[in-house]
Amino acid sequence: MVKLSIVAPIYNEEENILLLHEAITNAVQSKVDSYEIVLVNDGSKDRSAGILNELAAADPAVKVIHFTKNCGQTAAIFAGMKESSGELVALIDADLQTDPRDIFKLMPYIPNMDFVNGKRVRRKDTLVKKVSSRIGNGVRNWLTGDKIYDTGCPMKLMKREVADSYYLYEGMHRFLPTLAKINGFKVIEIAVSHQERQHGVSKYGVFNRAFVGLMDAIVIGWLRKRVIRYQIRGQ
Repeated sequence: MVKLSIVAPIYNEEENILLLHEAITNAVQSKVDSYEIVLVNDGSKDRSAGILNELAAADPAVKVIHFTKNCGQTAAIFAGMKESSGELVALIDADLQTDPRDIFKLMPYIPNMDFVNGKRVRRKDTLVKKVSSRIGNGVRNWLTGDKIYDTGCPMKLMKREVADSYYLYEGMHRFLPTLAKINGFKVIEIAVSHQERQHGVSKYGVFNRAFVGLMDAIVIGWLRKRVIRYQIRGQ
């Protein structure tokens, strides 16, 4: 088993893939004994698939997964975690708005914590996106009974057993810290940096997921109230 797996979903990111690979490689190759970069092509329609194949052929640390069609961010993250083999699993987006070097801001909190969630500070997003994110996090916390400041931050680090505990449904990538808590794991949030997107455009709009996200939060809150906790009495 490798020490660290870095998982990134890819959807029409032809301009960012090589930069992402370079950034991840430079960040981790001298910091861990072994690593793999798991890149999940979520049915891209641009040149992403060919670039990913060339990258995997050139670098044995790269593992590429190709979906036959676009299945969404949750599916890509879930597949990447399941196909990874690291003792630790890091999640990051392909847009390079989060810095792979920040993985090592999160790592000191392992093993005392099981899941470390990044918390974006000084976000380089539009005002509309920042306000909608703040409102969305507030509503999610109200509905789920949680206190996660930035559940949508793509930078996350977890132990292998946390990744293996998940069975995700569409949209649940937004609730990974809460689901980790539901599964009995210890979660903490740590500040990470945030940068402007340099290439391409965001694939996830502000308003087109609001209603679905609200329904997802209601489901997660319902599940949290029904978690089974028990202890077996000794003889």
